[in-house]
Amino acid sequence: MRVSLFKTVFSILFVLVFVSALLAQPADIPATIRWGEELREPSGTRIIKIVDSGPYGFYALRKRDTGPLATEQVYVELYDSKMKLRRSQKLELKYKGKLRDFEDLIMVGGELYLLTSFNNQAKKKNYLFYQKLSPRFRPQKDPVYLAEIDTRNKVQEGLFDLEISKDSSKVLLYNELPFKKNSPQQFAFRVLDNGFNPIWEKDIVLPYNDANFVIEEYRVDNNGNVFLLGVLFKDKVRVRRQGTPNYQYIILAYTQNGEKVDEYKIGLKDKFITDLTFRISNEGDLVCSGFYSDKGTYSIKGTYFFRIETASKEVVVKNLMPFDFKFLTEYMPDGQKRRAARAEQSGNARKAPELYRFSLDDLVLRSDGGALLVAEQYYVYERFYRFWDGSLRYDYYYNYNDIIVVNIRPDGEIEWSTRIPKQQETMNDGGYFSSYAMSIVKDRIYLIFNDNSRNFDPQNTGRRLYNFNGRQSVIALTEITKDGVVNTYPLFHNSDASVITRPKICKQIGSRKMMVYGERNRSYRFAHLEFDK
Repeated sequence: MRVSLFKTVFSILFVLVFVSALLAQPADIPATIRWGEELREPSGTRIIKIVDSGPYGFYALRKRDTGPLATEQVYVELYDSKMKLRRSQKLELKYKGKLRDFEDLIMVGGELYLLTSFNNQAKKKNYLFYQKLSPRFRPQKDPVYLAEIDTRNKVQEGLFDLEISKDSSKVLLYNELPFKKNSPQQFAFRVLDNGFNPIWEKDIVLPYNDANFVIEEYRVDNNGNVFLLGVLFKDKVRVRRQGTPNYQYIILAYTQNGEKVDEYKIGLKDKFITDLTFRISNEGDLVCSGFYSDKGTYSIKGTYFFRIETASKEVVVKNLMPFDFKFLTEYMPDGQKRRAARAEQSGNARKAPELYRFSLDDLVLRSDGGALLVAEQYYVYERFYRFWDGSLRYDYYYNYNDIIVVNIRPDGEIEWSTRIPKQQETMNDGGYFSSYAMSIVKDRIYLIFNDNSRNFDPQNTGRRLYNFNGRQSVIALTEITKDGVVNTYPLFHNSDASVITRPKICKQIGSRKMMVYGERNRSYRFAHLEFDK
């Protein structure tokens, strides 16, 4: 009896000591987290995004989950600098008895704007409106017309999209126009200032048939020039998995109020471009970067970097850099690593190591003309189960795993690349608590994500990586120095805050501060994560 009691007490003490050691922040941790008070959210609602932040605090957008026949409900909330809820206001979506659809809530020019649309089935048109919100979140009396789209019915009502320039001085509003199948796509571009006053607008006819061209990205620069990124396929087969690449990336630039059109073709000969994004530098150049592969579009072997001088249309920097063998095989099992080494030595490109299923998340321009690439391993797979009565159940597994960061010099050479091990596999939730949030503080990069606390157990000296699935959750903080050195710390146990962090909502809100958000059931909290360096 005494032995049994002793064992029980010892077990409890061990757990307490381990948890205390886990929760106690190491002396050299480069940040401090401070949680606000626990709040209670209205039933059936959830925060969708942080709209804007400043010394005053921040604005959040909340929506109520409704069925297909229920009325949409949207709320704007103001939290002060101490993360206390100061005001919550339901936004009225009815106008003269007509219910409008919510499109977005944005901050432009220091003002909040509500964007709504109305599908007029009699006229077969979908109209877009905006309303400025008062300091008490009351929309101005009458919605202001912005644009319209021809529609076929209530379901096929067309979509409006919006992009804001880097300095928030310009707004690009665009939508697809009707066109015939296998003919060039047509779009309406409207460039506005930050008071929603029109600068220029133009209906654009793309120089490619819709069967061969897929649009991936739009951007507007601080001068109101519009850039469109798309993929041009050599045939009507939009599958680009293996063999020889059958596609090319193209950027179309619309300048001089849309009157001048320039085309920039981006390709790597026989290499597969698996991901590409671009930014517009302060000098007006196009900076393009991403990943490439020798095998297909499911894996990556290295990075490429282009700088295009828009004034001369010349490629002034072009570089292709493979990852080194150590980086590609760092977390492989020993047997797989040996096979990869043999393939590398024999020149067997088909079996040479590449990284699998990484998606490019961000391209950050450095002040010296270089860039940072940030990517995460992401994929979804499906399993189904057949029951005794013949019915089927489908389960979807969402995987958000390792993060890689690549630092590229102005000449396109890789300065360093690093990989942060992470395993997050959850089922049927869309990865609600998965992925990561990033802050850049001077010359350092900080990442936070939900991790399994067992990964920080001092006794876990092996290479096993425990999966985060919502239980035994701890907020992990990774610091990456200017030299690419990585350190990861257990920042805070989620259960201690009574919530689980949602990294997709977290946001950098100051030069050395990130807003952290977490929820559990109907409880939610915000925290300030302040970085020391």
